[in-house]
Amino acid sequence: MTDRQTARISSRKQPQQARSADLVAAILQAAIQVLTEHGATRFTTARVAEKAGVSIGSLYQYFPNKAAILFRLQSDEWLHTTQMLQRILQQEQPPLDRLRTLVQVFIRSECEEAQMRGALNDAAPLYRDAPEAHEVRAAGRQIFASFMFELLPLVTDAIRTAACDLILTTLSSTGKDFSSSPRSEQEISVFADALADMFSAYVVSLNQPQACD
Repeated sequence: MTDRQTARISSRKQPQQARSADLVAAILQAAIQVLTEHGATRFTTARVAEKAGVSIGSLYQYFPNKAAILFRLQSDEWLHTTQMLQRILQQEQPPLDRLRTLVQVFIRSECEEAQMRGALNDAAPLYRDAPEAHEVRAAGRQIFASFMFELLPLVTDAIRTAACDLILTTLSSTGKDFSSSPRSEQEISVFADALADMFSAYVVSLNQPQACD
C-alpha cells in the first residue's frame, strides 16, 4: 500500500475547536443518512454536503473524498464494537458466561444496525485494504485473543489461535447473514442462545485433557 493510497482515506485535519468538531459531527451524521437512504453506490460528497447544509469546500477541509468519510464511519463502528467487546470481556464473570453475553449483545447489535452495516460493507472495497483499516480491526481482535487465554487455558497456542479465528469468523459471518432479514426479539434471543451454546460446547471440548495431546 503506497503513501498515496493511504492518504486517500486519511482525514485532512482533526477539529481543534468546538465549532469545528460540530461541523465534523454534522458531516458524519449527514453521511449516515445519505448512506442509509442511497446506499454505497450513490454515496457522494456532494450529497453529504447538501444534507449537512455545508459547502463542499468545508467538507473537503476534513475529508478529502468519499472514501475518507466512509472509512471514518466504519472506524467509528469498529471502535464502538471494540469498546463493547472490551467492556463485556473484562467483567468479573466466568469466561463462558462472558462469551455468552458477548454473543447475545453482538447479534442484537447486528440486527439493530443491519441497514447501516450492510451499506458500509458494500463500500468496504474503497478502504478495507488500507493500513488504517487493518490497524483498527487488529485492535478488536487482540482483545478477544487475550480473552482466549482465559477461555482456553489448557490448549496449545496453535489450537487457541485457531479457535479464536473460528469463533470470530463464525460470529461475524453468521451475524451478518442472520441480520440481513428483519428479526423479532424472540428470534434474536433464540438464535444468539443457540450460537452461544455451540461456542460453549466447542470450548469445553477443547479444554478436555485429550485436546492437548
